[in-house]
Amino acid sequence: MSLPIPKYFPKDGGRYITSGLIVSEFEGMRNISFHRMMIMSDDKIAVRLVPRHLYTMLQRSKAKGKELPIAICIGSRPETMLAAATSLDYGTDELTVASAMCQASFGKPLDVGKTDNGLYVPADTDYVIEGRITLEETKEGPFVDITGTYDHIRSQPVIKVDKIWSSKDPVFQLLLPGGNEHYLFMGLPREPMMLKTVRQAVPRTHAVRLTEGGCCWLHGVVSITKNKEGDGMNAIMAAFTGHPSMKQVIIVDDDIDIFNDREVEWAVATRFQGNRMLRIPDAAGSSLDPSSKGTTWKVGIDATRQLDMDIGLFKRAEL
Repeated sequence: MSLPIPKYFPKDGGRYITSGLIVSEFEGMRNISFHRMMIMSDDKIAVRLVPRHLYTMLQRSKAKGKELPIAICIGSRPETMLAAATSLDYGTDELTVASAMCQASFGKPLDVGKTDNGLYVPADTDYVIEGRITLEETKEGPFVDITGTYDHIRSQPVIKVDKIWSSKDPVFQLLLPGGNEHYLFMGLPREPMMLKTVRQAVPRTHAVRLTEGGCCWLHGVVSITKNKEGDGMNAIMAAFTGHPSMKQVIIVDDDIDIFNDREVEWAVATRFQGNRMLRIPDAAGSSLDPSSKGTTWKVGIDATRQLDMDIGLFKRAEL
């Protein structure tokens, strides 16, 4: 079967599957997650794994000298894609989460089918590539990722393709690297996690945003109402806990529209002083940041009003 897999940018290492969901199971645990995959030959694919759930499953499988059976799903339902893009606890089944969303929206659970290698996959999928992650590794990349810059070449695992299934009239879904859809799938599932962790530290947390200028991944803004001085700093630390790949976050008061970049910068200009900046050296960050060298410096900016100062000093004049 010939698949319409493109090469997106001139210096990419090859043709890439960019919207594929990898379904895997090991020792009773199932995982579904997005991964970029570089085509090597008719039956071999290099897959980029970061040290998260699928990586953990593969390491446990390799420790026993076993290959890891997988299925690559392309053209899945939005519920399945959203569940796969969300960082859940290790062992939490994204397929169950997707099914719950279908049940809530349409009154029936997600339809699934079973591949020949024993994996349950969403039935409403255009293509399913059945295979296994082998013990072999190869060079993967370069590839333009979410920052719009070329990511590094790395040694990554090799997938051996055993079988390809398709629907009757399949559509091969693509995701343009560094485009708005890429931002959406990376950033949207992280914002609720940030909101949850910041609210645990600062009860009156109103909204969070991963900014487009920060690729919906590296920079964030959080709106709070302080109960006490120091809540801004607590919000900074909690935000980094909720999204460890972020390297800059700005905390603002609830009168600032965090979806308006000009208002956020105005808050920094008129309410922030350098002694209310938190700098965290040598922290684990995002491998997609081209300025990072394994670790990163993180910066938190408390651009909230100081409670012991006259509130009138911080209000815009009105006609």
